[in-house]
Amino acid sequence: MSLEEIAYRLRKTAFILIQRLGLLTAEKVPAAKSSRLANSFIKKPKHVKTACYLQAADKILEGYLPVFALQDNEFSPYSDWNLDPLTGRQAPLMFGKTLNYRDEALVGDIKYLWEPNRHLHLVTLAQAYHLSKERRYIDGLAVQIDSWLDQCPYLQGPNWTSSLELAIRLINWSLIWQLIGEEQSPLFEGEIGTKRLNRFINSVYQHAHFIQGHYSRYSSANNHLIGEAAGLYIATTTWPYWRQCESWRQTAQNVLEKEALLQNAPDGVNREQAISYQQFVLDFLILAGLAGKASSSEFSAGYWQRIEAMIEFLASIMDVAGNVPMIGDADDGYVVRLSREDNWCPYKSLLATGAVLFNRSDFKAKAGSLDDKTRWIFGDGIEPLFEKLESKKIVLPVRRAFTDGGYYILGSELETSKEIRIVVDAGPLGYESIAAHGHADALAFTLNVGGSEFLIDPGTYAYHTQKKWRDYFRGTPAHNTLCIDDQDQSVSGGNFMWLKKAEAWCEHWEPGEDTDRFIGVHNGYSRLADPLTHRREIILSKAERKIIVEDMILCNGKHIVKGYWHFSEACSVELSDIGIEVVNFNKTIVLGYVGGDASYEIAKGDSERPAGWISRRFDVKEAAPTVIWESVVDGNTTFITEIHCH
Repeated sequence: MSLEEIAYRLRKTAFILIQRLGLLTAEKVPAAKSSRLANSFIKKPKHVKTACYLQAADKILEGYLPVFALQDNEFSPYSDWNLDPLTGRQAPLMFGKTLNYRDEALVGDIKYLWEPNRHLHLVTLAQAYHLSKERRYIDGLAVQIDSWLDQCPYLQGPNWTSSLELAIRLINWSLIWQLIGEEQSPLFEGEIGTKRLNRFINSVYQHAHFIQGHYSRYSSANNHLIGEAAGLYIATTTWPYWRQCESWRQTAQNVLEKEALLQNAPDGVNREQAISYQQFVLDFLILAGLAGKASSSEFSAGYWQRIEAMIEFLASIMDVAGNVPMIGDADDGYVVRLSREDNWCPYKSLLATGAVLFNRSDFKAKAGSLDDKTRWIFGDGIEPLFEKLESKKIVLPVRRAFTDGGYYILGSELETSKEIRIVVDAGPLGYESIAAHGHADALAFTLNVGGSEFLIDPGTYAYHTQKKWRDYFRGTPAHNTLCIDDQDQSVSGGNFMWLKKAEAWCEHWEPGEDTDRFIGVHNGYSRLADPLTHRREIILSKAERKIIVEDMILCNGKHIVKGYWHFSEACSVELSDIGIEVVNFNKTIVLGYVGGDASYEIAKGDSERPAGWISRRFDVKEAAPTVIWESVVDGNTTFITEIHCH
């Protein structure tokens, strides 16, 4: 931490103590001057299937709200907003900025507590009202908004700790506001409705005031800062009711313009090195940009160009079946949930949105079809625009080398049923000094064949709690790379911090008509008493459908080397005389043995080490086969694995 950051954090600590004393707060809200200058950026389409929205809204009214692993979670309209539904732990209503939300004994699992408080589900009630005009959805909104305002007083409790959480709540409040008819809504009718409107608008101001005073800066300035600025920007364009709004809006827009370029590389890779955060950040940037268009406060061309590059990266790593590698952290966090379609995919949705925003036929080809989230954003006129884009003759992917982000795509017969797609990671560990959401996965790669996943990234599973599993899923043994002396490539300093970070880079990249060739290196083990370097070469021979993986260990002394091959849960794996035979439905690959004295085993669902797991959803894990080979080296050694894709 720099001296400048230390000084900043001391000032912030002093500011928090002053606010705790009741000074420099927004306890007394200035009078709001209602304005009709705000413009809606949600277009309310007619061509969506109403039934799925009404069904989802009815489940909410019946008292059910899925939260991560709790798919049958009971959540009554009067539920306790300060209760963790997973552990049943009640968080105290103490001053929020001094509440330790990472303390499981105090608040439970904060992810489970915060998720309902983002109010994505209340947007579903607003959508149901917009589509049906049935009063019961307004009544349901009234009960939940009233109970939230009652139970979550300004600056008190877990819902007044994180600026990002307030920002996401503001974005969803803005969507609700637009969908129900703003201040003319039945929600605000009569004496009770007028009181509700005043309480709601006062809370909007207090949310905005809080964010303005508590932006995430310096080493914390990752996706949180972008989200906070997006929330404040959207709030000030939705409710420009106070004299401070213009300066707050301008500050937020400046932050977004700057951070969009800082946190996302020119090649479109989000510097968190986590694919899930790519979609999370894109939603913030796109929604803020659309709010700007609606309020005549346009963002720069460079801002939109960076968004386009980010979507282009998603198009390039997505396989022919729509699968995207689960690289880096993922907490199933979404900014909004505008679609209630079955099998809705956030990545395909962003491609559909990008196709319309940037007139990109290649994005349309990857998206396949228009989704409801895109329809809600653009309205009825979007259908003919999307259909007009020619996509049948497009050759994909757009790009194969992302040198800033460190990702390289080797491939054969891409976008066909015979596709081979390899995504290699030779990029930074994560963003800024703490690299909070990166995993120790240098030189790992994924392999998909014909839209079927074979070699996978196992995902994330845990965040603030379950340290054993948090450490495993972000550690080196949970990735398709080599682990030396049972140590991670990088040294962890906590759940969201790396102290000593492996540096990875690409030495050689040569895509060709017949062969793709990648060579990468990382120095994560140079910290060992006998410094060691891992160099990996991957060659794809397209005509033979063969992949050669050559791992060079450069060292002087003895080391234990373990190699990991993580397979999809849909794969069956067998160690045979000819190699590792892997079947995924009607597709087969065979991995050769590295030879020498290497021993092999298959791990599946082992909770002791742990080993042999995949997590496709936050806090949900499933047994999946992992092949582990082990050898001892004494000086420079090369291991070669051949992979045949049948």
